[in-house]
Amino acid sequence: MRVKRGTVSRRRHKKILKMTKGQWGTKHRLFRRANEAMMKSLWYSYRDRRQRRRDLRRLWITRINAASRINGLSYSRLIHGLKQANVELDRKILADIAVRDPQAFARIVDVARG
Repeated sequence: MRVKRGTVSRRRHKKILKMTKGQWGTKHRLFRRANEAMMKSLWYSYRDRRQRRRDLRRLWITRINAASRINGLSYSRLIHGLKQANVELDRKILADIAVRDPQAFARIVDVARG
């Protein structure tokens, strides 16, 4: 009795084609091109999850620097002062305070100064 193949590979092909549904041209029609596009897009998503964290940290540092300079202190001196004063606020929270509550941020700058 011979073994008829095709169901397994068809299922695998359909899975890949379903993943590349929104792609342009042959990237969502032909299996080989779709498979290449899918592998590339999965690699991009993996890489850019790490990239996003870097970008957000850069944004937070920029916002903290701008707000601290308004209060007459550079970013590096602010961070150093906060470390000396044992204030454990991370950059995400500091940036949020700088944007939403400038008076509270000014008090934090005073703590870093003293």
